[in-house]
Amino acid sequence: MQRSLWRRITAITVLVATIIVFSYYFAKHPEVRHQLSHISLGTLGSLLGLYFLSIGALALATLATLRICKLRIPTSEGLLLTAYSAVVNFFGPLQSGPAFRAVYLKKKHHLNLKTFAVASIGYLFFWGAFSSLFLLSGVLKWWLIPLTALGLALTWLAMKTKWVAPRLKGLDLRGWHYLALATFLQIVFVTIIYFIELRTVAPGTTFAHAIIYTGAANLALYVSLTPGAIGFRESFLVFSRHLHHVSDSTIVAANILDRAVYIILLLILAVFIFGTHARRYLALSQAADDEKSSNTIE
Repeated sequence: MQRSLWRRITAITVLVATIIVFSYYFAKHPEVRHQLSHISLGTLGSLLGLYFLSIGALALATLATLRICKLRIPTSEGLLLTAYSAVVNFFGPLQSGPAFRAVYLKKKHHLNLKTFAVASIGYLFFWGAFSSLFLLSGVLKWWLIPLTALGLALTWLAMKTKWVAPRLKGLDLRGWHYLALATFLQIVFVTIIYFIELRTVAPGTTFAHAIIYTGAANLALYVSLTPGAIGFRESFLVFSRHLHHVSDSTIVAANILDRAVYIILLLILAVFIFGTHARRYLALSQAADDEKSSNTIE
């Protein structure tokens, strides 16, 4: 009982510390506040709404990954786990969100880490494949659709070969298409977010530019060592500007706006996580008090 109480106290302490770090970061970066002051509330609301949708799509991808591992968890738990991972991934060292998910799932649901790692590689594969196609869409043009179909077909066939199939033993391969769809949906939401941000700072930006821009920005996550891929994403975007044709100044301005909105999103998620844990803790405390009262009456 005492161990459980200390676990709850630790969880609440970590969440409060997260909120404090968010507030400190926001206070120490005046350029973030300055950029926010120049956008309308409608644009800010649209971006936040789309980011919430992208988090929802990521939660679907997480649930699909667990389905491949033959583990089903409630959707509400999947959403809470995804929200917590997003917060940890931004402020934790070396993009530690996936590691947090793995430790949590092993501890609570006894999920085999090797199985989860193989399924998670599937998510990274689809993220990289779709992002690469987005990046090269300006070059591939109409070839994009048949190449995508061919790539998915070859991937499915590769899973059936004698070299790959044994490594996928114990996985539910019927869940792969759900994972591919959820990952693609997440990237679509991210593309719309970047398009709105680019149009806000550079009205002449087209959606085709935003698609290529998204591909470059997404691929930066594979080599990022900083919170939110700060610095790495901008470098990828600058080096690939001959593909998306977005100027350096627009890249910088759009990314400042994106960081500002994303920090607000994570702050809201932190409050949501804190509130959820607080409600659960209060519910447990209330149940314990009711039980004590009942025993006293008897």
